[in-house]
Amino acid sequence: MNLPWLSILWLVPLAGAVLVILLPPGLRQVAKWTGLIVSVATLAVSIVVAVGFKPGGDTYQFVEKRTWIPAFGAGYSLGVDGIALILVVLTTVLIPLLLVAGWNDGGDTNPRGVHAYVALTLAIESMVLISVVALDVLLFYVFFEAMLIPMYFLIGGFGQGRERSRAAVKFLLYNLFGGLIMLAAVIGLYVVTSQHGGGTFDFVRIVNDVRTGRFGGVDPAVFKALFLGFMFAFAIKAPLWPLHRWLPDAAVESTPATAVLITAVMDKVGTFGMLRYCLQLFPDASTYFRPAIVTLAIIGVIYGAIVAIGQTDMMRLIAYTSISHFGFIIAGIFVMTTQGQSGSTLYMLNHGISTAAVFLIAGFLVSRGGSRNIADYGGVQKVAPILAGTFLVSCMATLSLPGLAPFVSEFLVLLGTFNRYWVAAAFGVTALVLAAIYMLWLYQRVMTGPVAKGNEKIRDLVGREMIVVAPLLALLFVLGVYPKPVLDVINPAVENTMTTIGQHDPAPTINGVPRKAEGPHQ
Repeated sequence: MNLPWLSILWLVPLAGAVLVILLPPGLRQVAKWTGLIVSVATLAVSIVVAVGFKPGGDTYQFVEKRTWIPAFGAGYSLGVDGIALILVVLTTVLIPLLLVAGWNDGGDTNPRGVHAYVALTLAIESMVLISVVALDVLLFYVFFEAMLIPMYFLIGGFGQGRERSRAAVKFLLYNLFGGLIMLAAVIGLYVVTSQHGGGTFDFVRIVNDVRTGRFGGVDPAVFKALFLGFMFAFAIKAPLWPLHRWLPDAAVESTPATAVLITAVMDKVGTFGMLRYCLQLFPDASTYFRPAIVTLAIIGVIYGAIVAIGQTDMMRLIAYTSISHFGFIIAGIFVMTTQGQSGSTLYMLNHGISTAAVFLIAGFLVSRGGSRNIADYGGVQKVAPILAGTFLVSCMATLSLPGLAPFVSEFLVLLGTFNRYWVAAAFGVTALVLAAIYMLWLYQRVMTGPVAKGNEKIRDLVGREMIVVAPLLALLFVLGVYPKPVLDVINPAVENTMTTIGQHDPAPTINGVPRKAEGPHQ
């Protein structure tokens, strides 16, 4: 009997969220443990999917298709490829760790605060999971937008900053505006399909029609406009410079666990959307806008790094590093080379792990010191050596030190970018130096030197915190040394994307002249 594993995957956390919110107000510990058990069960389902996935098999596996709204040509269609699988595993691995890291984040003043916090986290997990496995454009859009609501309440209701309400509204308005533009594009796409053989939101069918030239009579300007509608929403979610302004405030005003949920999980849906929907639905428009998007991405890489150097707030500094890293991911997607897109997909995974580590460890420190101000710390490694040591490893991962996971993905992105736009790659490389400046300087100011006044009472990591940190650091080392199993899953999906959009890696050149491929006999 073939079970609907993808439906189970996203329905388990959704059912868990409903169960938690229905628990009596006094059962706070039960709510926490229920949420954790549900998230671990979801992780188990994702492992079943990962083990059953065949890298050399069909592009989309575990496919489910059912009728949803036949009048609009919308269906309940699910399927997972290598790229979606990576994000499924990342999400289901991080959520249990985030629930443990935020074990005390629900608050004690609101009798149902813990219930709401856990339920909202599980709801976001559910919506992210169905977004990455959806093979229907309308189905994807519904959950792409729906995840904004629980995140709004997590930021505004459970954030620790004084401006959390403003940050939550800013987050919501930015993303809702992008979503409205995308809605117009989704409707426009349906109109185009309805004029050429019956309206549909079936992603696979539309992509096949694009490949076979069924929409050849449509004005290219229409597809360019539709591409911009999708891209605008994804660029806000990702975020791409200059549409990033909501992210630093949202990350800083949230709890550390929620900040990780934003940057490491939810925002990846934006870059995933670029890779799946923008490129495959609108290949010609993607190629047309490619130089502009790569330029904006590289500006974001450098901008995020430079602004991070000048930050005095520890959490804001880390938030700006994510803007720089998202620039790398987006550049790798739109240079349209196999190295670039494989590197970007691997970067989504590695950035999620490294950002989770550095945000959470910094959050543990801030909860002890009571301040986000870098100047309030110093000499922490003398009183909390394990905290300082784990923070150092996460900092080294953030600056892409060889031997840690982000180095491999960043190297692939730069290599793929160089093959298409060597000038963009040259500017992107400068971020490596800037990253060393902001991360090493952060570590030096916070962890080294004499113990600052008040820091002598800072305690080291406890067992619950080590349960969170140890798996993240282990993954950073393992994926840094041996990324092959992950790349074996990613590469076939990337090759399918490149074939779908009709792109090929640039031929090697000698003095600007393309070199002919040589056969083995030569």
